[in-house]
Amino acid sequence: MDLEIAGKRALVTGSSAGLGSAIAQLLAAEGAAVVVHGRDVSRASRVASSIGAAGVAIGDLSTDAGADAVAEAAGDVDILVNNAGSYDHLSWTEATTADWTAMYEANVVSAVRMVHRFVPGMRARGWGRVVQIGGGLAIQPMATQPHYTATLAARHNLAVSLARELAGTGVTSNVVSPGAILVDSVRELLTSISPAQGWGTSWEEIEHAAARDLVPNDIGRLGRPEEIAAAVGYLVSPAAAYVSGATIRVDGGTIRSVA
Repeated sequence: MDLEIAGKRALVTGSSAGLGSAIAQLLAAEGAAVVVHGRDVSRASRVASSIGAAGVAIGDLSTDAGADAVAEAAGDVDILVNNAGSYDHLSWTEATTADWTAMYEANVVSAVRMVHRFVPGMRARGWGRVVQIGGGLAIQPMATQPHYTATLAARHNLAVSLARELAGTGVTSNVVSPGAILVDSVRELLTSISPAQGWGTSWEEIEHAAARDLVPNDIGRLGRPEEIAAAVGYLVSPAAAYVSGATIRVDGGTIRSVA
């Protein structure tokens, strides 16, 4: 399918690995001039080389200086995918107020910094796409990771507020909300806890059991990064010009809700 984004310039934050890398790869394959972002030059450059990216932008988005460096390296962009973020597995009793503040900077203010630096140009040109990568825990939080799940809710909220701000400008703001996705860190985590859970030894056994017990969904497996990238591809294309302030859930039916 031709997404009709050839020639558009795109920045995918946190695209040196995982979901971001898959998103960058799809957009580049569709002809977009993709800027790969990360904090490690070698990792970001490796991804950029593998997909034929237009450039690399290095910077820590939890700081203004890092955001400025990324903006300077990226130049004007038509498509902004705010994927970069951080998470851990701290509980309510373990997460300090400093942990809450750091998580908010990494997952929420970082996205705001990118919006401030790139959306004015989109508005001036009369076309643009902003996509936040959120998550189902934004609306269905668990007892664990409270500081992380709260930042997901904020990412969803700011995307809708931004959509209202951009009404009539030709620039849209939306959310892609993944479920549990099979990236390296998730595979390592599930493999490490499998013996205690009695899930088996092969990856097929572990994935099936995790999708049954830990992240139950209708499909019976974890999602793949390419499936998240496909949803992003739709939202940044002209085909989604009438989609504003929406959340597209790509979670196999993990979230049990009609809203």
